[in-house]
Amino acid sequence: MREQVIAFHKANPKVMELFSKFTFELIDRGFKNYSAQHGVFARIRWETDQADTNGGSTFKVNNNYSAFYARAWMKMNPEHDGFFRTRKQTSEDEPATGLDPLKPDHFDLI
Repeated sequence: MREQVIAFHKANPKVMELFSKFTFELIDRGFKNYSAQHGVFARIRWETDQADTNGGSTFKVNNNYSAFYARAWMKMNPEHDGFFRTRKQTSEDEPATGLDPLKPDHFDLI
């Protein structure tokens, strides 16, 4: 997944720009911590979807990438380490499964 995130970031550098902008806005408003996935990524989706006049987004932001963006942002801004609460990555101790990410057609929908 790390390779997927890196490829996505290289193809969409605007995402980190927005991630940083929106995170600093939260800090400036007095927040001590916040959700990368349900807060910052959701706003990135909202802002980019609003900018697209064709009824779709120019890119899709995968929820699975939010933890990587949060860690990268805190590494770039060490004075705000801990702003996003993160869990230990199991892949630090165990190899990744190598399975493809799940997609909507993997689930039974009513």
